[in-house]
Amino acid sequence: MQTILIIEDERDLAELLAFNLEMEGYRTVIALNGTDGLESAARILPDLVLLDLMLPGMLGTEVCKVLKKSPATSRIPVIMLTAKGEEIDKVVGFEVGAEDYVVKPFSTRELLLRVKAVLRRSASEVTDSPVIKVGPITIDTERHLVAINGIEVTFTTTEFNLLHTMVKRLGRVQSRDVLLRDVWGYNFVEDTRTVDTHVTRLRTKMGQAGDMIKTVRGFGYKMEAK
Repeated sequence: MQTILIIEDERDLAELLAFNLEMEGYRTVIALNGTDGLESAARILPDLVLLDLMLPGMLGTEVCKVLKKSPATSRIPVIMLTAKGEEIDKVVGFEVGAEDYVVKPFSTRELLLRVKAVLRRSASEVTDSPVIKVGPITIDTERHLVAINGIEVTFTTTEFNLLHTMVKRLGRVQSRDVLLRDVWGYNFVEDTRTVDTHVTRLRTKMGQAGDMIKTVRGFGYKMEAK
């Protein structure tokens, strides 16, 4: 049974989320503030964290930063829950390491689909080959590491999977819809901007190697050998 930690200060919403998740077969733990949430995460090491952005005392972004910096919790996927829906808010959520972002109010069905998709991505093997080399990029899939020109670069789980998917499909154009489906595991048309945000972050972290990711205007992206 997979465990989901809900860090949400609205008790009624937290309990409603817990009820619906438990109906789907998940075990849930509730924390009503960021400090208790971090304590619970370190103690139970959940399979996924649902994290409210606007928490009292310690914002969800700060909680996510701490989770992602700790070796014990850095691999735990995080889905942000927030009433904020502006593009900049989503970018901030992804910058601190969140794997997904759901804007309130949201349907239970949508949230469950996203939870399942993130858990599926987290648990799946991203490749059959342990080490892949393309130009200056080396991907060690067993250790979940990426090195560019011999220097290790830190990526979130979603960024790693996106990079790996594009490397495996070297030279092939990938639409935003296809990347959203294959990397994120769901297909909501309005969320294709999520792909653009992550590609921008990939390019930035990759430095000069980021030029290997080409924009195909009006369609999507492809990666070319350098």
